[in-house]
Amino acid sequence: MIRSMLVGAMVALMPVSGFAADLIVDYAPAARLCAEASQSSLAVDQDVATLTKEVVSRMDEAIAVADDPHWISSTRPTFVWASETKVACGKAYGYLQSNWRDEDYIAKCDCFYSKMRNFMN
Repeated sequence: MIRSMLVGAMVALMPVSGFAADLIVDYAPAARLCAEASQSSLAVDQDVATLTKEVVSRMDEAIAVADDPHWISSTRPTFVWASETKVACGKAYGYLQSNWRDEDYIAKCDCFYSKMRNFMN
């Protein structure tokens, strides 16, 4: 009896990796879209005005997606990536306003935007 309780406790405490069932799509491949900052389509060496325009464009689209009830209630993680895009692009935009090109936030802005767009399709 004690042995079966011990085995049951060990099984219950074992780390289990699993994914929630979702009938729409397998999200794992899309989550690995941009592992490196060098994969960003936003070139840090662009002039500040062009780079700012691109960042603001991504941020505006992310704001629209994050406010859309369709994506808020969707089972896809589009809303999550729209929210992440808003933050990253907003920070990149803030740095660009002071003529500072923060490569990390520019790459995150582009990466999260790509993930958001991927889950929208």
